Amino acid sequence: MPNNLTDAVSIAYYEAHAQAFFDDTVALDVSPLYEPFLARIPAGGAILDAGCGSGRDTRAFLERGYVVTAFDAAPTLAKRASKHCGIPVPVLRVQDLDGPTSFDGVWACASLLHVPWPELPEVLQRLAVALKPGGILYASFKYGSGEREQEGRRFTDLDEAGLAALLHAAPYFTVLETWITADQRPERAVERWFNLLLKAQTPVSGD
Repeated sequence: MPNNLTDAVSIAYYEAHAQAFFDDTVALDVSPLYEPFLARIPAGGAILDAGCGSGRDTRAFLERGYVVTAFDAAPTLAKRASKHCGIPVPVLRVQDLDGPTSFDGVWACASLLHVPWPELPEVLQRLAVALKPGGILYASFKYGSGEREQEGRRFTDLDEAGLAALLHAAPYFTVLETWITADQRPERAVERWFNLLLKAQTPVSGD
């Protein structure tokens, strides 16, 4: 795996293409992905949308009566997301999420895939600390293995073997369910996504 692929290049990409990315993703119907996640979140529960992009999912969860906190690493995209979903969206990298909180679930749809592989174990620890005991994490990655840069963004791809290796290095979650889906955008229908539903181990130290 190349060791010079940071997430800075991806943040710069989203800054440069914020409106185009917003327009391309805000109306996508990903509601089938919500159901396995929300089935494990109590009614009115607290959800963290980690890397919220357009704010599409934040808005959907708010409309379903959940208490939602959201952030994104790209300032212009965070501003557009805030306007779309009607709540403040601070600028934050998931690597900088700090301190224990008490979310019932963390939603990380197509966001952790921009985190370099060596940084993912610490990121998983930070997300586990953010969750209540036994809280739920949904995350999605492009299906595959290794790190790469494509069209101005960097990706960490993941498959079953990669997930096993990641959880061995970062034993903060247990696997509830994994499944593979196609991209909802017609021009990218050949791309496959690796969807993860994980449960936080308890206790998890923030040290």
